[in-house]
Amino acid sequence: MAAVAPAEKTFRSFTPAEASAYAQYRMDYHPTLYNTILARHTSTGGQLRTILDVGCGPGTAVRMLATRFQQATGLDPSEGMIAGATKIGGTTGSGADITFVVGSAEELPEVRDASVDLLTAATAAHWFDMPAFWARAAQVLKPGGSVALWTSGDTAIDDSVPNAAAMQAALDALRVEHLEPYMLRGNWLVQDLYADLPLPWGVEPAVAGFHEESFLRQEWGTGAEGALPRDEFFAIGAPEVDMHTLEAVLGTASPVARWREANKDKVDTERDVVRKMRREVERLLHEGGIEKGKEFIKGGSSGVLLFVKKVA
Repeated sequence: MAAVAPAEKTFRSFTPAEASAYAQYRMDYHPTLYNTILARHTSTGGQLRTILDVGCGPGTAVRMLATRFQQATGLDPSEGMIAGATKIGGTTGSGADITFVVGSAEELPEVRDASVDLLTAATAAHWFDMPAFWARAAQVLKPGGSVALWTSGDTAIDDSVPNAAAMQAALDALRVEHLEPYMLRGNWLVQDLYADLPLPWGVEPAVAGFHEESFLRQEWGTGAEGALPRDEFFAIGAPEVDMHTLEAVLGTASPVARWREANKDKVDTERDVVRKMRREVERLLHEGGIEKGKEFIKGGSSGVLLFVKKVA
């Protein structure tokens, strides 16, 4: 039987304030990704009435996709995330408010059977109990409905950044030393771009009702045949960010949150793992000729989209 990723507990414990901070620095996705999902969905007979985003967090993805649908729901097991998403709000293409609900991917509470046209999960499916998720997805999807699961992978520093190679090596070394002990199976699924994420025909027992022939795996920034550019996965592509923003973005990663939970006395000090990463970046930028106070970094992320259709 395929291994089940342990339930994610780090984000479930977020307060509304933590969820708001997370939303501020968690990057949105590029129009290319959203357009790929919508084009695949509609070209295979999918309708644009109802979308359900599972593991929605502060609502980043569903807020963008909802504008193309008449009804939209974001669901997340974290009360803090749902409170944050509700505060930010959002509307559908029909002008209706997006509904945000506390609940798990395995139960999908308050979702009627055969009611969903498109079911999405943005950088979240690696925390699901996939056999239970696929079984419930088969129930709530309309005939001919679609499932789109995606995640980012590794981040590569742009070659235009001074000392880029040395900087990449230094950050990778710090990640291995400090953060790998706090990586769970879900994090490794992300690292491998969902290569081992169980699909409905690969779980035990297999979940009937999905077209294996319809399966699409679309990659970004990997060099694989048909892969799209790395700078078209996140909305801001290969942005230049200052050191404060770099530190804040790195802090949204779940291994960092777990490290900080285990090292509370080091948080926001020079011994904080993210602060160490920042100082290494600054040091190498200075060596490369960047003046103090003008430090920046830019890069792009690999990514993957998995797309499956329910039998019509």
